[in-house]
Amino acid sequence: MSSGSGAPPGRSAASGINLHTHLEGSVRPETAADLAASQGVPTPPGGWEAGLRMAAPGSLTDFLAHVALVYPVLGTPDAMRRVVHEAVVDAAADGILFLELRFGPATHARPGFGLDQVVAAACEGAASGVAATGMPAGIVVCALRHHDDSTNEEVARAAAGLAGRGVVGFDVAGDEALFPDLQRLRTPFAIAAAAGLGLTAHAAEAGPAASVRSAVEVLGVRRIGHGSRAAEDPELLAWAADQGVCFEVCPTSNVFTGAASSYAAHPMRAFGAAGCDVVVGDDDPVTIGRRLGGEFAAIESQVGIEPGAIRRIHATSVARAFCEPSTRRQIAEGAAHLTGGEAPTESART
Repeated sequence: MSSGSGAPPGRSAASGINLHTHLEGSVRPETAADLAASQGVPTPPGGWEAGLRMAAPGSLTDFLAHVALVYPVLGTPDAMRRVVHEAVVDAAADGILFLELRFGPATHARPGFGLDQVVAAACEGAASGVAATGMPAGIVVCALRHHDDSTNEEVARAAAGLAGRGVVGFDVAGDEALFPDLQRLRTPFAIAAAAGLGLTAHAAEAGPAASVRSAVEVLGVRRIGHGSRAAEDPELLAWAADQGVCFEVCPTSNVFTGAASSYAAHPMRAFGAAGCDVVVGDDDPVTIGRRLGGEFAAIESQVGIEPGAIRRIHATSVARAFCEPSTRRQIAEGAAHLTGGEAPTESART
């Protein structure tokens, strides 16, 4: 492992199970600076700390521009292994019990560093981070909305090739407002499903509430990343609850992207009231300046979620994680004091 990866951290008190966080928004600014210097990549105006961190709420497009600043430095096997290792180490230091780390490998592929190699390097970084910390983790591979069909199919094949060897899930991410069509992603998701990967999709973050149903019916997902605008449609929420759809909410990120107008107005309250399954992630912790432990503090103090509902979220996270049964038992044991004996509904176990 390259220097700068860090020693195994002292574990904090358990903060939860993180089922929605992005690698590209988890890169340490000092690591980005180090990799940029070694690769001849220019420093962004104001430096890497200012470039990678969003100072105030804006739009999803603004948010993604901050995240994209690290793309030029992640295009080598050593860089990919290092940043994934560090992301696992940093999550463990926050007290995470299980981490799903998602990323779009096609963004980082280069001549001599093809998609299969990108995904393999990410899995190697995750494995070394797990070995260093004892915290289980898996990679969720993302197709990207703005990429062409053949690229996204190749991404799915790369993910399927490492299913069960580091890759645990498949997702679609990117600017939903600019690229709303999900029909063209049928084939990549079918490839991922055939490999046994867990399926999730970013939907109704910038797009309409109806995109949640499209993601479920067109792509076969059981989890929805963000889904904020679904709260605008009570009938859709009732349908989602009946179908066992799980919403992955990221409150601070949602405020920063404009998907939620404020913490107090965050749609997770509507999700819970409708009987939908909810889990919590920190989305892009460097970009927003907050990790999962801080998110749970915010949803109690600023969103107004009651302790009993928070226990339910922890229990649902155990049930809905993309992991093997042995790993699920491990994280369930670690989360016992967080769940307080709460058990998810039977629909949440599928």
